[in-house]
Amino acid sequence: MRSSSFAALSAVVLAAGIPSVAASQSYEAINHLKVYGLSPTSFEVIEDHGEGARGMWCAAADYAINRLGVPRTTRFYVKSPRGRSQTGAGRVGVVFTTDASSLSVQPSRSVSVSVETPGEGLPIYHANQFCRDYEIELDRILFRHGRY
Repeated sequence: MRSSSFAALSAVVLAAGIPSVAASQSYEAINHLKVYGLSPTSFEVIEDHGEGARGMWCAAADYAINRLGVPRTTRFYVKSPRGRSQTGAGRVGVVFTTDASSLSVQPSRSVSVSVETPGEGLPIYHANQFCRDYEIELDRILFRHGRY
């Protein structure tokens, strides 16, 4: 009787912990966009807050650096262009990957910034520069309100 009670209690504790594990899989980038890991090399950035391509690339670079620990010189690519989210119903997202061999098309280099073409790639350090907009904005807000 004692072991079955323990098993039942363990099952309840385990089940209660599952939502927190799932919730911890999301990452909030510097520009407040949510990023969800799909595999060790692929992840989805969810469109929000009126962010365009620069914001999506920024969030992807932030995730790659801070969550995946990928070197900044690594290139990463649009795996699935802007479209229906793979991680949430009714959302729009872009899937990025650090693994060029997982692309369905040949990887390409671009001077324009887009999330509409599969295979487009940038070095992470380049995409991370788009995050400077948010760092400058945060500095301006903090200085304006005397928080420094």
